[in-house]
Amino acid sequence: MSTTEVARSERRKRVLSAEDAAALIPDGAVLMIGGFMGVGSPHRILDALVRTGRGNFTVIANDTARPGVGIGKLIDAKLVSKLIASHIGTNPETQRQMIAGEMAVELCPQGTLAERVRAGGYGLGGILTSTGVGTVVAAGKRVIEVDGREYLLELPLKADFALVGAHRADYYGNLDYALTARNFNPLIAMAGRTVIAEAAEIVPVGVIPPDEVVTPATLVTHLLEREKINGR
Repeated sequence: MSTTEVARSERRKRVLSAEDAAALIPDGAVLMIGGFMGVGSPHRILDALVRTGRGNFTVIANDTARPGVGIGKLIDAKLVSKLIASHIGTNPETQRQMIAGEMAVELCPQGTLAERVRAGGYGLGGILTSTGVGTVVAAGKRVIEVDGREYLLELPLKADFALVGAHRADYYGNLDYALTARNFNPLIAMAGRTVIAEAAEIVPVGVIPPDEVVTPATLVTHLLEREKINGR
């Protein structure tokens, strides 16, 4: 094998089954999970995670979709002990567990949530936002005045694992996304210590044009193997 071939081989990501990916995630892990109402969520990883029975997870996500859909499956299985999300209005089971005290829920304005994740990925100490000043959102948070205007200091968010749903991946781990799946997946890919990407399609290196790569391979730790259809 030539030096070039060795280098290319070393750049290829470790390809895992859904079960092997789920096995990497311990009880009590902090998870960032991509998706918007289940669109762009890594569904096979979530299914495998439910089958493991592990739980006590802290989940950071835009929402919890609906019962039986996407992150909603983790909620149904009562695997989440704390949730940080922008809304839970479409999942009555999330609401029930919050009201019953079975799960702690921190609601965060959507733009603020996105920027807190971005701050975690970029290594920033936090962000300043006027959203929530003078409301219950401000409870317990530092208020900083800049040019006569008050802002809340919102702290960065990071995770042990970022579970990403992509449109395509190549074997180096470069990712692109389709439509609304691009909303949160690229952000969480920056803020997870271990990033596991589930793509609808895995293509040869070079098929994804460089200017269409949204998440570069350097951020991705593992790829999920392509889904088998009819056992093939």
